[in-house]
Amino acid sequence: MAAAAAHAEGYISRKLNAAVPGGVAVVALGEGAQAPQASFGGHRVLVVREDGRRWVAIVGIPLDAKPGQAVLQVRDAEGSRGVSFAVSDKEYVAQHITLKNRRQVSPDPEDLKRIQRELDEQMAAYAVYRADVTPSNVILDRPVDGGRLSSPFGLRRFFNGEARNPHSGLDFAVPAGTPVTAPAAGRVVLVGDYFFNGRTVFVDHGQGMISMFCHLSEIDVKVGDELARGAPVGKVGATGRATGPHLHWNVSLNNVRVDPAIFIGAFKP
Repeated sequence: MAAAAAHAEGYISRKLNAAVPGGVAVVALGEGAQAPQASFGGHRVLVVREDGRRWVAIVGIPLDAKPGQAVLQVRDAEGSRGVSFAVSDKEYVAQHITLKNRRQVSPDPEDLKRIQRELDEQMAAYAVYRADVTPSNVILDRPVDGGRLSSPFGLRRFFNGEARNPHSGLDFAVPAGTPVTAPAAGRVVLVGDYFFNGRTVFVDHGQGMISMFCHLSEIDVKVGDELARGAPVGKVGATGRATGPHLHWNVSLNNVRVDPAIFIGAFKP
């Protein structure tokens, strides 16, 4: 039987714990000298010290997760165990978008081949896990200055009336050319110009925390670049499937896309 997670109490827990589908659970793991290893859904999980004292796992919860008890697998000096945590319900609203370019709604066969190749590249980038690199900060900076949050995470999207995948990131409505900066230090692991995402950059912050920025007009980095917190990534644009200039920002934990608003203090339960 899995042990229940300890009550969240530290700074990271207060800032990030939003245990809903598409959210984040901060799970206490004890105060041992060495960092425990944790996994969820078969993927390694980000583990950090909280308040310089106890270890916590920062767990990405899939958008299609069911409310109820979930179990984190933990291994430390005392052995292996399961730690349970509760996932609460959350409703996501629908969004209807009209696109003039029909191919961006119903791609032709050659487009579909390209889309699959690009998806394979991007999924490999999301799966990057550097166990020896801890994110410089898990409370992230906004990647652009100003601008309203125009399309929240998790929207059930309909393009020209046809159902498509839920919105996997957070959109910032800012003018074309607005600088995009790294919300934490990291390494550039993928740069591309994609059918849906347009000009895109993936940054690995460490231990499976990945940022993805897309629809860029310009890219200022290349694969392998080491970025400091706040370093330039590119500039806002409207490339790919976009109705106008904006930044689409994804955050991934343990290969699960989660709500970026959680990391910048803008989450709405």
